Amino acid sequence: MEFQAFLAATLVGHIGFAIFVTVHAFATDRDPGKWPFVTLAFGLAGIVAYFFYDPTESDRI
Repeated sequence: MEFQAFLAATLVGHIGFAIFVTVHAFATDRDPGKWPFVTLAFGLAGIVAYFFYDPTESDRI
């Protein structure tokens, strides 16, 4: 795969993932917060964070 094609596919994938997070948050009446932007930047890692982040445990490190 050419580098430009790889970048285009990655960009399309990340945009699709961000749209998925936004639509899921809207459909489940959940605040998407920063997760669409995180997903846009980091792809699958953003999706995992969106589903597994628990704001009640944010003060724990």
